[in-house]
Amino acid sequence: MAYISSNANRWYCGRESSYGQIPAITATNRIPAVTMTAKNQREKSERKDKTGSRTWQGMPSGMRRQTSFQMTSYMRDWADPSQLPPHGPLMEAALGGSGMRWAGGTPAVGTTDLSIRFSAPHGLVPGQAIGSNGELRFVAAVADPSTVVLNAPFSVVPVVGVALGPTATYSVSAELPSVSIFDYWDPTTAVQRVLSGAAVDRLTFKLNGDFHEMEFKGMAQDLIDSASFVAGQGSASQFPVEPSTAASTYSPVPGNLGQVWLGVIPSQLFTVSQATIELRNNLDMRNKEFGSVLPQGINPGAREILMSVELFSQDDAATTALYQASRQQDPVGVMFQMGQNPGQLMAISLKSLVPDVPEFDDSDKRLKWRFRDTRAQGTADDEIVVAFG
Repeated sequence: MAYISSNANRWYCGRESSYGQIPAITATNRIPAVTMTAKNQREKSERKDKTGSRTWQGMPSGMRRQTSFQMTSYMRDWADPSQLPPHGPLMEAALGGSGMRWAGGTPAVGTTDLSIRFSAPHGLVPGQAIGSNGELRFVAAVADPSTVVLNAPFSVVPVVGVALGPTATYSVSAELPSVSIFDYWDPTTAVQRVLSGAAVDRLTFKLNGDFHEMEFKGMAQDLIDSASFVAGQGSASQFPVEPSTAASTYSPVPGNLGQVWLGVIPSQLFTVSQATIELRNNLDMRNKEFGSVLPQGINPGAREILMSVELFSQDDAATTALYQASRQQDPVGVMFQMGQNPGQLMAISLKSLVPDVPEFDDSDKRLKWRFRDTRAQGTADDEIVVAFG
């Protein structure tokens, strides 16, 4: 009997229609598996009764159970633009808003690099993304039913008459949905698992690694496995069978590809060496209610969105303007684009944050600036938008 290879592992993710109810999935729900830890344990309570012995006699069955998880996944290509991207359920669980899919549109005469005029009503709203020539931008304002103004200019003006590709946009909301995360292994006789009622407490984007990475941390209602499954767990009559994987292939996106736009008037910076964006939901689970062993829901707290950036210092106008904004405590806008080919794009927009004066690091051959844990701000559920294209 051979050991089970840690490489013989596949993940799928689906949004739940109600908390803890396992959804149906297909091969299109597969996401890249990198690393995952999941812990399911009983609540640690102390028995204070006098048993007449120094021997611990154990805990009774029926104690509350707690489940936590941490997983890392690569950004992958969006192979089927007729549906929302595979990572979409996890984005919805982290941000709260449902994915908005835009089918695309055709630029008309009057289009510029910063203002797009369409040949028909576009149906876009502020914050939604559009893509052109391997670039993603966000709608800063809707001028009229056929014209939008962008948050940053396209490098190349979209060609009149050439359709722009579809996008999927995810924004924040006051409430958070739950997802089920499916963890399948080879051989099929191995223990398979499903995290039901999974809630994302922290989402971290990492830029400029070998591949673009996303890290998810959170809590779940239960960790259900094929070895001990009982009908009714996760509202399922039987343990979910893995979809056919014969035609399920994907490509991770190299971590060195992308763009960074930053500033009071966003300018493209070419000297960023690494960056992270972390969203914290500060969750409390409904796990203290009488009559239940498992959590009964998700209770999100105050949202925190933190950005850290490291860049090489230059004496150009964009870098100098960024330093001046930090000294004067002026709000700046930020946009990160990951990838450079249609179907392999993800972009993150932070509408407003006030950076602290950067740390100077002169320990290397070139001077570096570091902005640490700068917190994004907004008006009401508008601090961050994530899009795929």
